[in-house]
Amino acid sequence: MKTTHFAVLLTLLVCLTSSCAFQAFQETLPLKKNLHENWVFAAQDDMQWRSAEVPGVVHTDLIRHKVIPDPWFRMNEKDVQWVENKDWVYKTTFEISKEELDKKHIVLTFEGLDTYAEISLNGKLLANTNNMFLRYEYDVRKHLKVGKNELIVKFQSPINKLYEFVANRPYILPAPNEPVDVKVSPYVRKAPYQFGWDWGPRMVTSGIWRPVYLKFYDEPIIRDVQIHQKQLDSTLAVIHVEVDVFIPKKGDYELQVGAIKIPIKNLQGEQKIRQEIRIENPTLWWPYEWGTPHLYNLDVRIFEKETIVDQKEKRFGLRTIELVQEPDELGETFYFKVNGQKFFMRGANYIPQSNFLPSVTDEQYRKLIEDTKAVNINTIRVWGGGIYENDIFYDLCDEQGILVWQDFMFACSMYPGDEAFLENVREEVRQNILRLRNHPSIAHWNGNNEVKVAWTNWGWQKTFKYSEADSTKIFNDYLKLFEELIPNEIKKLDPNRSYSPTSPMFSYSKLKEFKKGPVHYWGVWHAGQEFDKYAKYVGRFMAEWGFQSFPNMETIKQFSIEEDWDIESEVMKWHQKSYIGNDMILKQGLNYFKKPKTFEEFVAFSQRTQALAMRAAIDAHRLAPYNGGTIYWQLNDCWPAPSWSTRDVYGNWKESHTQLAWLYAPLAILPKIDDKDKALELVALNDLRFTEHVTLVITQVGAENKELHRQNISVKPSTFNVVWQTEDKAIIKPLKKGEITLKVQLMDKNGVVRFERVVDQFDFL
Repeated sequence: MKTTHFAVLLTLLVCLTSSCAFQAFQETLPLKKNLHENWVFAAQDDMQWRSAEVPGVVHTDLIRHKVIPDPWFRMNEKDVQWVENKDWVYKTTFEISKEELDKKHIVLTFEGLDTYAEISLNGKLLANTNNMFLRYEYDVRKHLKVGKNELIVKFQSPINKLYEFVANRPYILPAPNEPVDVKVSPYVRKAPYQFGWDWGPRMVTSGIWRPVYLKFYDEPIIRDVQIHQKQLDSTLAVIHVEVDVFIPKKGDYELQVGAIKIPIKNLQGEQKIRQEIRIENPTLWWPYEWGTPHLYNLDVRIFEKETIVDQKEKRFGLRTIELVQEPDELGETFYFKVNGQKFFMRGANYIPQSNFLPSVTDEQYRKLIEDTKAVNINTIRVWGGGIYENDIFYDLCDEQGILVWQDFMFACSMYPGDEAFLENVREEVRQNILRLRNHPSIAHWNGNNEVKVAWTNWGWQKTFKYSEADSTKIFNDYLKLFEELIPNEIKKLDPNRSYSPTSPMFSYSKLKEFKKGPVHYWGVWHAGQEFDKYAKYVGRFMAEWGFQSFPNMETIKQFSIEEDWDIESEVMKWHQKSYIGNDMILKQGLNYFKKPKTFEEFVAFSQRTQALAMRAAIDAHRLAPYNGGTIYWQLNDCWPAPSWSTRDVYGNWKESHTQLAWLYAPLAILPKIDDKDKALELVALNDLRFTEHVTLVITQVGAENKELHRQNISVKPSTFNVVWQTEDKAIIKPLKKGEITLKVQLMDKNGVVRFERVVDQFDFL
C-alpha cells in the first residue's frame, strides 16, 4: 500500500460548511444499485419459496406469511423456537445492463449479514461469513452478466453450526443468558441478547439485516474520510483529514478537501491522502445543556478535469472529552471533563429497540432520542449485549448533544482466545471504530459488560468444574481480548478517546471496592436490600443499577387478553423473565405502599415502586460529591414485558420516566437529612457551565399553601450548597407521615420556574 502525505497548512474558511456548492461541475458519481427487491426465502429442508423483505430477518418474514404467530403475544415465544434450528435460503434476481457491466469495478456490499452465511452469485461461491457486526465487500464484475443475475445467501443455523463443536471442546464457556447445557453464544459474533436475557425473549434470528447494494465505477472512489482532532483552543483548531482513496488507473485527478485542492498524479491502487486543516476561532460542540452541539460539514470530492467522480460529506464536532482517573483520599476518581469542564453524566443504559432489528424505523430512533432529552438525560450507554447501533442513532446523538458511552459487544460470558476468533473480533473492532470515531457524541469506549466481575464473583469455576489449568487459560483469553487486542486497536485508530476494559470493576456486594472505577449496584434488586441502601452504596461512577416495573395497561393489552391479567397467570409469568421479578416488586413495594387488590392496581403499584427506587438512588448518587455520574438500567425495551425500563417498547412512558425530568434536572434542589438526623436540609446542585442566579421559594403545601421561605441564591457549577435547613418538628414530623408536603421551586429573575419538586415522606426512607 502506498501512502501520500500532503503537509499543506491552510486556513479553512467558507467551504467547511454544507453551503459550499460546485453546481458548475457535472456530477457523475459512482452508480449505486440497491438490491432490496425480488427476494424470496425458504427453509433449506423444504424449499417452499415465499416473498421476503430485505433488509429483514427470517422471523418477520415468517410472521408476515402467517407461518409463525406474533412471538410477542401471550406465550407464542416458545412456539417459534424451532426457527433458530433451521437453515434458511434467501435469493433474488436483478438486471445488469451492458453499460453497467462495462464498468471496470462492480462491488457487492452487505452492510450486515446475520450471521453464518454462504454467498453465491450466478452459481459461483463468493464467500462465507461469520460475524453479524461486519460489513462485507466483494468485487463481483467477473461473476456478472448482461441481463438477469441470481444472488443466493444461505444462512446456517448458529445452533446447528456450533452445537457439536462446542460439545466436543474440553470445557464449556459460561453464558448465563442461555438456558441450555451447551452454551453457543460465546463462540459466535452475534448480538448476545438474541439468546435470551432477564428482560427479553430468546429470538435467534437469521437474515440480511442491513442494506445490500452494488457500486459501479471506473474512476477513483473515496472509500472513507477520517477526521483527527490534533489541537483545540478558543482561537485555533487543527484537524488532520485522512482520505482513503482507491485509484483504478493512473491519471491526472484532483482531490478537494473543503477549499483545499490536492493534485493526484501517477498514483494507483489504495492511497491514504492526509491534509492538515486549520480553523480559526472554532465553534465548539457542546452537550445540549451546556450550549449548542455545533457540527461542521466537510465536503470531500475527487475531480477528473472538471467532472466530480466521487464525493463524501462528513460531519464532525470540535470538542475535548477526558476521563479523569487520579488517586485521591478515597481511592481513584472516575469522572469526565467536556471541553475542560467537569461533566456529571446523568444517563441511561440502552438496549436494542426490538428483537427484530430491521423493523426499527428512523422515526422510532428520533422519538427515543427526543424522549431521552426531554427528561434531562445527557448520556446513553450502548450496552454490550446488543449491537453497534445504526448510523442514525449516533447522528441523532451528535445533533442533539447527547453523549454516548459505547460498549463493545461482549456481555456476561467468557470468550474464546484462539487465533481465528481473535482475528474475527479484531476486524469487528477495527470496522466499528472507523465507522464511529468521527462522531463527537461518543465519549468513551468500554470493553465488556460484567465479564470480569462475573468471573471473579459468580462462581463459574465451581459451577462448570474447571480445572486450575482451564481457569488459567480462560482468564488469559479474557486478558488477550480486553486488555490487549481491543485497547491496542483503539490506540492505533482512536487514541484520543478513553477506554475501560470492563464495567464494573468490582462486585457490588463489597463496599470497600467502591473506591475506583465504574460500579454496577444490584443490592436492592438481586439481594433484596431496602431502598435506603442506595445512599450507602455509592461508588466513583454508577454505571448500572435499577428496579423493575410493569408497562402501562395499554401495552399489556397488546400482548395479552383479559384472562391473563393476573401476576400468577402463565402469560404474565412467561413475560416476566427475571427469576425474582414479581415477588421482588411486591416485597419492596409493600415497604412503602398498600398491597394492591387487583391486577391493574398491581401495575400502578409496580410503577410507583420503581419510581421511588429511582428517586432514592438518583438523589443519593447526585448528593455524593465523589461520584462522577449515574446511568440507570434501563432506558427502553425490545419487546412488551415487565422490565427495568422507564420507557416501554412502544415508547410509552412509565411513571419513573416522567419523574426523571426533575430528578435529572441540571439545576436542582435535593432534600437530605443531616448526619445527626435532626434537620431537613435542601441542597442546591448545578450541573451547568456557569453560576446560576435564582430565587429559592419553599411552600408548605396544604389548605393555605403557606410560603415558608424565599431567598435569592447563587449556585456555582459542580458544587453542593446547603441553601435551607430546618429542625422544626412541626414541619418534619408531618412530612414523615405524609400529611404535609413542601414544594420547592427555583425561579429566574422574570419569575419563570426553572425547577420544581415536592418534598414528602418518601425523602425520609
